Amino acid sequence: MGIPPVRSARPEHRESPPSVWTAAWDIRRAERGGAASVMGRQQTRLAGMIAFARRHSPFYRERYGHLPDETPDILSLPPVTKQELMEHFANWVTDPEVTREEVERFVSDPYRIGTPFLDRYVVFATSGTTGRPALFVHDRVSVSVSLALAAVRRFLPLLSPRALWSFLRRGGRTASIVATGGHFTSSVIDGLARLRYPRLAKRNRTFSLLLPLPELVQEINVFRPAILGSYPTALALLAQERKSGALRVDPVLALTGAEWLSPAARERTASSFGCPVRDTYAASEFPGIAFDCEHGRLHLNADWVVLEPVDAEYRPVPAGRPSHTALLTSLANRVQPILRYDIGDSVTWIPFPCLCGSPLPGIQVEGRRDDVLRLRAETGGTVALLPMALSTVVEEAPGVRSYQLVQAGPARIRLRVEEVPGHDRNRVCDDLAARLRTFLSAQGAASVDVETTDERPVRDRAGGKLRQVIADPASHEVSGNPLE
Repeated sequence: MGIPPVRSARPEHRESPPSVWTAAWDIRRAERGGAASVMGRQQTRLAGMIAFARRHSPFYRERYGHLPDETPDILSLPPVTKQELMEHFANWVTDPEVTREEVERFVSDPYRIGTPFLDRYVVFATSGTTGRPALFVHDRVSVSVSLALAAVRRFLPLLSPRALWSFLRRGGRTASIVATGGHFTSSVIDGLARLRYPRLAKRNRTFSLLLPLPELVQEINVFRPAILGSYPTALALLAQERKSGALRVDPVLALTGAEWLSPAARERTASSFGCPVRDTYAASEFPGIAFDCEHGRLHLNADWVVLEPVDAEYRPVPAGRPSHTALLTSLANRVQPILRYDIGDSVTWIPFPCLCGSPLPGIQVEGRRDDVLRLRAETGGTVALLPMALSTVVEEAPGVRSYQLVQAGPARIRLRVEEVPGHDRNRVCDDLAARLRTFLSAQGAASVDVETTDERPVRDRAGGKLRQVIADPASHEVSGNPLE
């Protein structure tokens, strides 16, 4: 971008960040003060974040150079994308010691998952599909705020005396079934918790989503968790295993996130497990965007985040109408300011108040809406493959810009791939197919054919969203809109 990164000492990162307890107290006070208190904090923090970014981030200083010196209206700020920020990493960050090369070296080491980068930052890496991982560095303020939001607005409302007694009576164990093996948000948070609270580590286990289903069920049965956390499609699949009698656990609570949780899926999963299912809207860019209440509505943590539903031209979308995408602004993280960032999810503002009485805005989010693939097993029957597991395999392959896995029959997957410019398409497709065949073999589906094609990914007609894992309509109900 022509402007060299700032090389002065770390700016306001030298100030002592608020403790988790201080942040939690402020979050509690904001909510008790009602909507005016929440939105007052939002506007004050937004003005401070914009001013900070203009002073200390060369990327934003140039991007906002045409704007007046006084705090501009947020709608006048040009949106940014993940690709832009990653391409201008050196000019985006506000700490000169944080370089892309050093962060990439850090996340390449699986033994450092959950350890601080430069002894003061937390790093989340998304494998992405751009040939290089997307890297999000969080400072101590961001970490403290995220932990405090989770404590006050996620876990405290769930800890009634009855629920706490049921949790402890079942051993007080928690299990997370997530994508593992990288510096993903869930893995890093789990690693941080284990380092900070080693005595609790034995009561918390993380299971890999890539395990074959029978092996995963067996390990969960042995551990017998009181709380289960995973993606909606994974919980739905485990709920079916419980209904069949294979999974023998009685959780008091199921926590979910990262995918769209439909009301019907929530009801089926809750009925199968015999416990509440609670949803979270989180991202590597900001881990605590929204939490749901007992009425199933997601409430935006508007004192620490701004979320703007917009159309394809980044124009505001009125309440009650699903957006094309949404712009995220974090009010906590100053080492990598996130201002009007295209997060890619369809968001709907809910215009009427919630029965729970929360002053926080209500939203509905439609994130990933991918399918479980049921493919022919080598031993007969079918193997269920979770979309997040398939995506993890694909997104570890270099040179893939975007993709779709389309089930083309009981024993066939068709690849639609768009390669990163400069990469050999045939090599990218062959490498990706080989990775998928290895995964399928480990899942007991070695006879499934992986077909490479010249096709590119096809977006839904409505909304333009890209579904990445699509089941065979003839053998499995397809969610979402029909494809072109």
